[in-house]
Amino acid sequence: MAYLQTDVTKVTTHVLQRMKMSGEKIAMLTAYDYSMAKLLDATKIDVVLVGDSAANVMEGFDTTLPITLDEMIVYASSVKRAIKRALVVVDMPFGTYQGNSKQALASAIRIMKETGADAVKLEGGEEVLESICRILTAGIPVMGHLGLTPQSINKFGTYAVRATQEDEAARLIHDAHVLEDAGCFSVVLEKIPAKLAAQVTSELKIPTIGIGAGSSTDGQVLVLQDMLGITQQFTPRYLRVYGSFGADISNAIRQYIMDVKSQDFPNEKEQY
Repeated sequence: MAYLQTDVTKVTTHVLQRMKMSGEKIAMLTAYDYSMAKLLDATKIDVVLVGDSAANVMEGFDTTLPITLDEMIVYASSVKRAIKRALVVVDMPFGTYQGNSKQALASAIRIMKETGADAVKLEGGEEVLESICRILTAGIPVMGHLGLTPQSINKFGTYAVRATQEDEAARLIHDAHVLEDAGCFSVVLEKIPAKLAAQVTSELKIPTIGIGAGSSTDGQVLVLQDMLGITQQFTPRYLRVYGSFGADISNAIRQYIMDVKSQDFPNEKEQY
């Protein structure tokens, strides 16, 4: 199969739409710093998400709720400076768009102006429609997010699979169409039944990106540190670990400590 990624110098929302139409899957990973983002972009990853999961991965919080807009802008700015090719999407953190569309627009404008990002992402369906529409009127691309919405953890009280009941599934399908009709260029579907994700993907003209939503979505996203085996305590069913870098890093550090204490480092070739 010929991949579109071989003939584009910059991934845009239009490129993602072409990928859906051609059946090419979209690969998306998170990044929060310059060094990791530089490595990601060199692989020709399609989309880099500066996720509010930075609250967990970078700051050690149990939820995504504490991270601030200022912090997200710092992370996103670092990532964007490293990215030449991938589409860079930035999560709007909790409290920057819910219930106040004017604040939502101001927050989105800050993200775009101060980071140089390509798009923003926010959680929710019809309940955040006013904020989405106001952001879109400013020409800012919006990626939606349905299913398990981590910013609503205190409402649901669990990270269990969402939309397993008929009424919630129907609401999710409705919200997906609402987001598409509003003008969102894509929607993330998190931790929902694979059959439901397949139905939503087939009904929408815009690409769907899955995480714990089966193989029928138009693309997949994982947290980089999770799939590299760095966050070793996090092992949900949907996560495939592609490396043991957590153990590798620990072993390298232990070897460094040993070399320093034994006076093996630095040796004669490593000094001036």
